[in-house]
Amino acid sequence: MSFAQEWNGDGQGAPDGPSPRMRLNQLAADPGGSTNPGIPGTLATAPPAKKKAANTIENVLQPGTKKAADAADEPTKTAVKAFTGWDTAAGLTKAHTHWDDQVKRLMARLNSEKTALRGASNLFTGNDQLTGRSFQPGQSKVAGL
Repeated sequence: MSFAQEWNGDGQGAPDGPSPRMRLNQLAADPGGSTNPGIPGTLATAPPAKKKAANTIENVLQPGTKKAADAADEPTKTAVKAFTGWDTAAGLTKAHTHWDDQVKRLMARLNSEKTALRGASNLFTGNDQLTGRSFQPGQSKVAGL
């Protein structure tokens, strides 16, 4: 069988059977990586939503967490004092120390998330502005690259 016959599909391919074929006539239903279904490769970001989430962390979650943590302090101290000399007092002290540690970790995590949201928002906005400036007349290169 000649190459032309095999190329045109007239032959059976290799002696063992038909030659393998590949046919690409469409994209996968969802190629992944897209936040907008049906538009492959689209990156969508919402700086106002990120700012709102960061403000919620700062103005609602962090103060609420601190208030809840502080609310446990006085009753725990009173209970420890009431159970002085008993193992219960030592247990309450240990539990409260653990509670304070967990609150500190949660506050640090909330702060980290707030900072990341604001940083991502600023990064995307800055990149968009930088890219936009690079398309303006007289701007042949992106600054710093």
